Amino acid sequence: MDTHCGRMCRFSKVDSGAMKGYSLVVQTDDYLIINKAPGVSVHRDEAETGLLQQIATDLSCGPLYLVHRLDKMTSGLLLLGRHAQAASILSQQFQLRTVEKYYIALSDQKPRKKQGLIKGDMERSRRGSWKLTTGMSNPAVTRFFSCAASPGLRLFLLRPLTGKTHQLRVALKSVGAAIIGDQRYHSASEQSADRGYLHAWCLAFDWQGERREYLCDPDIGELFLQDAVKQQLESWKPPGSLAWPKA
Repeated sequence: MDTHCGRMCRFSKVDSGAMKGYSLVVQTDDYLIINKAPGVSVHRDEAETGLLQQIATDLSCGPLYLVHRLDKMTSGLLLLGRHAQAASILSQQFQLRTVEKYYIALSDQKPRKKQGLIKGDMERSRRGSWKLTTGMSNPAVTRFFSCAASPGLRLFLLRPLTGKTHQLRVALKSVGAAIIGDQRYHSASEQSADRGYLHAWCLAFDWQGERREYLCDPDIGELFLQDAVKQQLESWKPPGSLAWPKA
């Protein structure tokens, strides 16, 4: 595997880390990108060893710095700084919203609209949940496309322009299409799903004067592995080139 990637890279299952809750996508002197497995927390949680500590031990690469976060149920690309300066530069890009993030999700519910913009303030609800409101004082903003992947299954391509807690999960819930396997925002009947069907699919950011873009297809989840889903993902590559709805 190449240790450095330029414009667009595709990786799926990878080697020794796969059984430990992650697989390595790219490793440079300044940052790592992993494909986090669903159901794995980026924090220590109940585990004896936190994910970052586990990766650092596996790769013998010293301490790692968390630049952004993924929910426990969410799989996909997670960017980690290898030293404090890199982490600071990358974190600033997230804060300035110059990082492009693309996610894919599956729902078994028909959305009230097939594509467009989901925008509104987010407020705390009950028991750690959030809800989308009509307020616009500090709105969460998400662009999206969707299509029918198979009977009763809808595939979403999501581009969040902000980074609010549970933003994408709440956004799809707000248009009537909660994510399959999301035990917080979907109905109780979905607790039997083999995973939460949200995946961080693509990241693009600036590094040393170059725009770097990484893409990783999901490799866990029976529904994500359907041929119809794989074919649609191919048609959406690269996601940044699509005609996205205006914010």
